[in-house]
Amino acid sequence: MTKQYDVVILGGGVAGGSLAHSLRRQKKTVAVVEDNLFGGTCPNRGCDPKKILLAGLEVTQLVDDMQGNGISGKVSVNWPDLMRHKRQYTNPISNATQNGLISDGIDTYHEHAHFNQDGLIEAGSDLLSGDKYVIATGQRPSILDIPGKELFKTSTDFLNLDQMPSDVTFIGGGYIGFELAGIAHAAGAKVHLIHHNDHPLKQFDQQLVSQAVDHLKKLGIDFHMDTDVKEVTQVGDQLVLSGDDFRLPTDMVFCTAGRTPNVDTIGLENVNVKTDKHGVVVNDYLQTSNPNIFAMGDVVSTKRPKLTPVAGFEAGYLAKYFNGSTDKIQFKSIPTIVFGQPALAQVGLPSSIATDESRYMLITNDMSAWYSYHRLNEPLAKAKVVIDRDTETVVGATVLSNHADYLINIFTLMIDQQMKISDFNKEILAYPTFASDVQYLI
Repeated sequence: MTKQYDVVILGGGVAGGSLAHSLRRQKKTVAVVEDNLFGGTCPNRGCDPKKILLAGLEVTQLVDDMQGNGISGKVSVNWPDLMRHKRQYTNPISNATQNGLISDGIDTYHEHAHFNQDGLIEAGSDLLSGDKYVIATGQRPSILDIPGKELFKTSTDFLNLDQMPSDVTFIGGGYIGFELAGIAHAAGAKVHLIHHNDHPLKQFDQQLVSQAVDHLKKLGIDFHMDTDVKEVTQVGDQLVLSGDDFRLPTDMVFCTAGRTPNVDTIGLENVNVKTDKHGVVVNDYLQTSNPNIFAMGDVVSTKRPKLTPVAGFEAGYLAKYFNGSTDKIQFKSIPTIVFGQPALAQVGLPSSIATDESRYMLITNDMSAWYSYHRLNEPLAKAKVVIDRDTETVVGATVLSNHADYLINIFTLMIDQQMKISDFNKEILAYPTFASDVQYLI
């Protein structure tokens, strides 16, 4: 027997759950199918647990920075205790999320689902039919296809480690590699980060990236740039990474070489949904090549950052579209951040693109000696802000500091509201704070 719904959603993450609840408020019948953890990557094995573990880095780095400036004595990360603290948050999430859906009148299926040749959803032994379908299956960690790849662990494994090894290696110099490397170093491990070229964090201002790398090297993290790992082998209790003129023994290896959209096992070929290597191809209405099937969140093929707030925004858009709106989706500025010590954040027009000096003004500031950073003895604090000369507004910003997250959200609001610098400078902000420093950055 086939069960009929107004909307069937594949994926019970942030996007899928948010859309399901919104559709129920419209009195629509909804099913959500999830084959892993309800709540998705971010709260279970992504940004939220990572940020909890990052607390160890933030505390130890602050104490180290303040040595001899009013603070004496060292602190260390107790990894099992920190992991217990993390699990107290993450362990209840999946059941609580599923129960929340059920209590809202949403049917849930904890099964792997795929479109069959009749265009219906098979979820275990159940057949589901929808007037509309939404693909929100997210991504999974990519694994390098080399001999010994079965020895790799992923970010999911890292975020659930019972014990931190003495020596760990990360292959891939993107967001995940940098963030987990910092956490592991703070937890007392010897850390190696390997990247296949000399441009890690390629989305960001490379001058600031280089300064961040230099700072991390001084802290003791080993970087191996322009290095291709071609094989992983087990030698006794250790793993050995090898390549051309390269050999590195280590205790544990994490592949942090990006993420892969979950499109390959859900039967999209049976319903004529077009995909590419970046995910499901959609139009300006988040509609796929099949007019009754939509996609949102990390599974979508896009050049925009694949982030939890973006997934939530897309879910809100689809709720309105399914309720009769005919507007195309329009994204505002999307801030991105690499969480670490220091953190690196960016929004709007990158300084590398804003090269027309007749139109743009680039303001660069070293904030290390500024009061906000001096009081914490923060060793590295810099910012680049791109100003549109004609409109006298901020159109881009990059911040490198332990507190970049505070500033980048302010710059995001200024960009989206097209706020003139003169108008911002009329605001009276709490002082002394990082926010009150913004007037000196523009």
